[in-house]
Amino acid sequence: MTPEVVYRVSEQAMLVAIKVTAPILIPSLIIGLIIAMFQAATQINEMTLTFVPKLIVMGVVMMLMGHWMLQMYVDYFQQLIRDIPALIG
Repeated sequence: MTPEVVYRVSEQAMLVAIKVTAPILIPSLIIGLIIAMFQAATQINEMTLTFVPKLIVMGVVMMLMGHWMLQMYVDYFQQLIRDIPALIG
């Protein structure tokens, strides 16, 4: 395997990881920002106030997008396994 092949495979892996985690992280960050603004306005400093809504949002996103996320991982790994002879040869 040449360094270019390793670079290409690792780049694809990172892109898949970003595409899969973005639907979870972005809503979680938005909810966290909204709750932080609420906490700053009301001066309520309770840690569970941010944790529970983020957990609920992540669960909802996983229920809605889980199939797509799993399919993206499966497609990537199937393509990677199909490319093994070309990668090592």
